Amino acid sequence: MTEAEDRKPRSDEARTTYDPEITSEFAIPEGLEVTKGGGEPETTSEFAVPEGLESPHPPSAEPERSAFSLPRTYSAKDAPTAFTPATGMPAVSLVKDAPWQDRMRTMLRMPVAERPAPEPVLPAEEVGPAVPRVLDLTLRIGELLLAGGEGAEDVEAAMFAVCRSYGLDRCEPTVTFTLLSISHQPSLVDDPVTASRTVRRRGTDYTRLAAVFRLVDDLTDPEAHVSLEEAYRRLAEIRRNRHPYPGWALTLAGGLLAGAASVLVGGDLIVFVAAAVGAMLGDRLAWLCAGRGLPEFYQFTVAAMPPAAIGVAFALADVDVKASAVITGGLFALLPGRALVAGVQDGLTGFYITAAARLLEVMYFFVGIVIGVLVVLYFGVQVGGKLNPDAALNISERPLVQIAASMLLSLTFAVLLQQERSTVLAVTLNGGVAWSVYGAMHYAGGISPVASTAVAAGLVGLFGQLLSRYRFASALPYTTAAIGPLLPGSATYFGLLSMAQNEVDKGLVSLAKAASLAMAIAIGVNLGSEISRLALRVGSAGKRRAAKRTRGF
Repeated sequence: MTEAEDRKPRSDEARTTYDPEITSEFAIPEGLEVTKGGGEPETTSEFAVPEGLESPHPPSAEPERSAFSLPRTYSAKDAPTAFTPATGMPAVSLVKDAPWQDRMRTMLRMPVAERPAPEPVLPAEEVGPAVPRVLDLTLRIGELLLAGGEGAEDVEAAMFAVCRSYGLDRCEPTVTFTLLSISHQPSLVDDPVTASRTVRRRGTDYTRLAAVFRLVDDLTDPEAHVSLEEAYRRLAEIRRNRHPYPGWALTLAGGLLAGAASVLVGGDLIVFVAAAVGAMLGDRLAWLCAGRGLPEFYQFTVAAMPPAAIGVAFALADVDVKASAVITGGLFALLPGRALVAGVQDGLTGFYITAAARLLEVMYFFVGIVIGVLVVLYFGVQVGGKLNPDAALNISERPLVQIAASMLLSLTFAVLLQQERSTVLAVTLNGGVAWSVYGAMHYAGGISPVASTAVAAGLVGLFGQLLSRYRFASALPYTTAAIGPLLPGSATYFGLLSMAQNEVDKGLVSLAKAASLAMAIAIGVNLGSEISRLALRVGSAGKRRAAKRTRGF
């Protein structure tokens, strides 16, 4: 290496050190020519298209945008349903002063994702009760309500209210005729906890039903702070409480009910006493069969025989007494109006399995009554008893007497249902109003009995629902006994009498009329209840959620 060459790098090094324009190690060395336009100008992304590779997008393709830019079809004024609007999803606001039944029913008709989260009932540092114990308490409360005759929708609302009061908002209760189940899933990634309970025994005690409703009302009250142990204690007291009326009072009430019903269809004092005695004998025979473990079907069959036998005995003795009124009065005390109304209500609210089971139960009870009465009537006709089916057309009109009889019927019906004494007066007045409306429309106005019954039952449901909302209680104690005067006892009896006399066509027509009256009662009660809810602010955005989200398909 020459001396000149040895000095050249040092000269370049000195020039590089002192040249102010060269500031990067990626600077182009001196003497290296670079073709202009041959490189990638200002390449800033690894996803840039290399030179010589044509883009697959047509010239009219949408230019590149950021991942956070709005779609081309987006309009802030008319946003597509696939995107959440800028203002967010509308919040669901429930009126807190509305009854808990309506608030829980509204939330049950929402999807789980749209239900408002419950307010925390415990401080953050405290631990709430165990989920299985809350679900067990919920099932026990639902069991008492379902066994007492409450509708499936109201039972689900009560179960959901109990779970929500203890902070379990992601719950799904399910109610059928004999099975209750509830499932709680804390989140989408947690395993659900499910519990179920079977209703094996049913009873009629509206006092116990009202006590359960008060317990649920206290649980849903944010100011009450009822602990889980306190709720269990109160539930145990409700189960242990005795019925408000003794057995002899129930038997006497059944007799007075039958006597009042016989007066409604034209009976006098003798008919009143005869119908009362027949109903009390039938009640005692039914209690005897129940003590021997016979099913309810045979209990209804046996209970229907004494009133029919007394009516046939009057006909055989040729006594100037309306035997048909005696038998009709006995049937009034046996017709399962409570189960019928509950079954139709479940069907109208979308609980078709429970509704089918309840109506099937009503059909079996009705068949039992038919068999008991038909056996007695058949033997009465065979031995020469003169029973006239056309007597149905000769019902005397005594407005004041019939209104008093209807109120007595409602009062005794309330005693049979084991209602609280504080509700007996209200349901008695409700029954009197129902019969007054029916008599004014049918006897005075000449309107068909089916339409008159439907309107009267609608008023019963309307007033019953308003009274129950005033007391924050169940509507059953205010409606079930009040529909007693409207039950189709006479149509049922004359249909059975025609069949016993081999007039099957006439009997089927009368029984079809009885079925129409029964459906009018059930639908009218439910419609009146729904009309009363229209005046209540229970939903969100100023309107109530629909009961069904589909149109039948």
